[in-house]
Amino acid sequence: MRFETSQQMKLGQQMKLAPRMIQSMEILQMPLAQLEERIEQELENNITLELVEASPDEAELTREREEADRAEHADERELDAGTDTDDFERLDSFNESNPESAENEYESWSGRQEIRRDLEPGSYSASRFAGERDAKTDAMANTPARAVSLGDQLLGDWALTDVDGELRPLGELIIQNLEDDGYLRTPLETVLDRAPATLGTNGSAPTLEQMERALSAVQLFCEPAGVAARDARECLLLQLDALEDEEWDDTDDKHAVLEIARTLVEHHLDDLMQNRLPKVAEKTGLSLDEIKTGLSLMRRLSLSPARRLAPDDAPPITPDAIVEYDDDHDRYIAYLNESRLPNLQLNREYARMSKDKALAKRDRDFIKTNLSNASWLIDALGQRRRTLLRVVNVVVEAQREFFDYGPQALKPLPMTLVAEQLGVHVATVSRAVADKHLMTPRGIVPLRRFFTGGTQTETGEEVSWDSIRAALQEIVDAEDKKRPLSDEKLVEQLKGRGIEIARRTVAKYRNQLGIQSARLRKQF
Repeated sequence: MRFETSQQMKLGQQMKLAPRMIQSMEILQMPLAQLEERIEQELENNITLELVEASPDEAELTREREEADRAEHADERELDAGTDTDDFERLDSFNESNPESAENEYESWSGRQEIRRDLEPGSYSASRFAGERDAKTDAMANTPARAVSLGDQLLGDWALTDVDGELRPLGELIIQNLEDDGYLRTPLETVLDRAPATLGTNGSAPTLEQMERALSAVQLFCEPAGVAARDARECLLLQLDALEDEEWDDTDDKHAVLEIARTLVEHHLDDLMQNRLPKVAEKTGLSLDEIKTGLSLMRRLSLSPARRLAPDDAPPITPDAIVEYDDDHDRYIAYLNESRLPNLQLNREYARMSKDKALAKRDRDFIKTNLSNASWLIDALGQRRRTLLRVVNVVVEAQREFFDYGPQALKPLPMTLVAEQLGVHVATVSRAVADKHLMTPRGIVPLRRFFTGGTQTETGEEVSWDSIRAALQEIVDAEDKKRPLSDEKLVEQLKGRGIEIARRTVAKYRNQLGIQSARLRKQF
C-alpha cells in the first residue's frame, strides 16, 4: 500500500447565500400566525428591537428616524445591493445549484445569533423590559388548557364506575388498547397476552371470560355509547341499546322502530351500505316505508362516536389579507391583515450606545450585531408586505368574477403568468401564496386556490378545474334523486354547458367532491 500527498490549485466560483436573503425567504413563506410568533421571539431575544406605540403623526416621524438609523448602520451590515426582486432571483438560482451550501450557510447564520445577552458589570446591563409586564407569562396565562386525550377521559369515567374489583384493571387495559376513534380492533386474545400475569383474581393470570366481562362493562358504563366496539355493526347496536333508555313521545312506536333498526344493522348492514333497499325489503318482509323509518333512526347514530371526545388539533385560520367590495367605485380592494402585527423600530438609545467609544468594544460589538439583526428583520417584513400585496392585487384583478359569482366563475391563473406580470421569479410567487389565506365576501379562501389550471369551452372561454367541479356539484344537487344521473349522463350535462371532459375525469371529480355513484345516490 502506498500513500502520497500532493498540492493542487483549483479555480472556481461559489455563490454565498446572504443571511438577509435567507431571512427574506423564511418570512415571505410564513403565514400570519407563524409570523406573529417569530416577531415575539425576536422581541424577546433582541434588546435593540422595540415596539412602536404612537399616534399616526408620531409613527410617521418614527419611521423617518428608523430609516435614518438603518442608513447610518448600512456600512455595518453586509447587505446585498439590488431590489427585492434581485434578492429572490439570486436565492432561486442559488437553491437550484447549491442546495447543500444553502443549508450550511443557514446553519452558520443561525449559529451567529446565539450570542451572549449579558453586558459587563457596570455597563448598560439593565433590561429594557424592566418594570414591564412579562410577555411570556401573559402568553402562558392566555393559552387554553391542553385538551384531554380520549384515553384519559375514558379512564376517568371508568374510575367512577361501580364494577367488581377484578374487572377494574382489565377494563383499564382494554381502554389503553382503544384506537383514536374509540374502536377496539385488537383481538381480546392479543390484549390478554399483553396483560400482566397478576391482573386476574387473587393475583392470578386473567382469563378470556374475565376479559369479555370487562369489555361488556366498558361498553356499558363508558360514554358515549359505542365506545370499545370491535366493528361498525357492534358500534351501532350499542348505540341502539342506549336509545332504549331515552324518553320518546310514543312508547309503542319507539320499540317498533328500534326493533326494525336493530334488524337492519344486525343482518342487513352490507345491503344498506350498497343502497339495496328493495333487496332488504324482500329478505325481511318489511315495506320500503318501514325500512326508511329504521334508516331515519340510524341517521342519529355515528360510526365514530368517540370522535367528539378527541381533542380538535386543527389550528384556527388567520387570514393574511382581506378583500372587500368598494360600492363607490364598483371594485374589490385588498389590504393586508396586519392589525395584529406589532410595528417595530430600532431602539435609539442602543443605536447611540453603539457609537459610544467609552463603552467596552465587546459590548459595542454586541449592540451592533443586534442592531444589524433587527434591521434585517424590519427590512424582511417590509419586503414580505410589498411582495404579498402585489400578488394579492393581481389575484383580485384576475379573479373578479369569482368574487362576484362564486367558485363556478373561477378562471385559470398559472403562477408563471403572475410572475411575468410582476417581474419576479415564479418561485417567489409560490412562496408568497404558501399557507396564506384571504378573507373575502365569499368566506376565507386559501390563496393558492386562485392559482389553478383549466381548459377551454366550446366557445373558447377559459374555465378552471375548480369551476368545473362547482358545475358538477350544481348538476348533482339539481338531479332527480329517484333517477340519479350516471357518470355518462353527467358528461352529457356538462357538455350541454360547453364543458367537454372525459367520463373518468367526471368520476375523479365526483370522488373529490364526496359524491357517491348513481346507485348509492338513488332514493326509493
